[in-house]
Amino acid sequence: MIEELNQRSRTIFRQIVDTYLLTGEPVGSRTLSQRLNNPLSPASIRNVMSDLENSGLIFSPHKSAGRIPTNTGLRLFVDGMLEMGNLTQEERTNIRVECQENDNNVEDMLTRATTLLSGLSQCASLVIAPKNDSPLKHMEFVFLSPGRALVVMVSEGDDVENRIINIPLGLTPTALTHAGNYLNARLVGRTFSEAKRQIELELKNQQAELDVLTQSVVEQGLAVWSGNRNASDNAAQSNLIIRGQSKLLDDLGAINDLERIRHLFKDLENKKDLVNLLENAREAEGVRIFIGSENKLFSLSDSSVIASPYMDGKNNILGVIGVIGPTRLDYARIIPLVDYTAKVIGKIL
Repeated sequence: MIEELNQRSRTIFRQIVDTYLLTGEPVGSRTLSQRLNNPLSPASIRNVMSDLENSGLIFSPHKSAGRIPTNTGLRLFVDGMLEMGNLTQEERTNIRVECQENDNNVEDMLTRATTLLSGLSQCASLVIAPKNDSPLKHMEFVFLSPGRALVVMVSEGDDVENRIINIPLGLTPTALTHAGNYLNARLVGRTFSEAKRQIELELKNQQAELDVLTQSVVEQGLAVWSGNRNASDNAAQSNLIIRGQSKLLDDLGAINDLERIRHLFKDLENKKDLVNLLENAREAEGVRIFIGSENKLFSLSDSSVIASPYMDGKNNILGVIGVIGPTRLDYARIIPLVDYTAKVIGKIL
């Protein structure tokens, strides 16, 4: 589509997008006339804007004469017209230092990386951490509330992982202790996936009779979700870290922004959609950008995700890191931020 635009149309379209990303406000012909290097009359600009609107690249959110880019327009701009910014040496150093501090603990490193990325991008940041499938040393359950319990798992190397699971209503702390003892007898020295297969085999052969809780735990795969996902789904066993959700509340200028943020927080709480989205980013090398309605996983289309996979020394994809925010993102700055952070994490791993 970009080849179908003449130079005048490209110039005006770029100015509309640049101004919108900077201010968040609709751009009118009079404003454009003042900002263009080669000024055109407002009437000439309105004719070009009308053509751009008919092409589906811009639209008027209100009855005023101002226009903003559509999701299609933003995609065209990002893919064909965006001039990528460069990270400063200080930003690169900060990212490397933050990620390398105590880098023997992967989860801590990823938590620091997402916190830093959130601060630099002024967006919420998120990451899928690689699944830990080391042999387990110990497991215990902690009662939280009716229907919910915390699972504490200690693997070889003394890595500790905490996960929240659904449990049948009415179970007592004593029942949780019994379930932990039962599983510990089968988990020690095995990875969770190995222990899971062993217990499932016992169930199949009726060599052991597990109580309701133990069976429920096995079926859920000790996932962090609400128990409505298939335990065999890889996404169900991925760890998702989110930092900087409060950044989404900054610089809100209208009631519809507040409504968008409300839905976006709901999407963040419903983490399975985020995991599915980031899993999609594993399919391609480099940065993936999901703009607005292209991202059908969320309940509201006015959000964008910029994500990049990170890999180990053998180019095996271990996880995905990225940011989420409104479609009015500083793409030129955030894309290289995400890309560089993913490369640093991959190099450390």
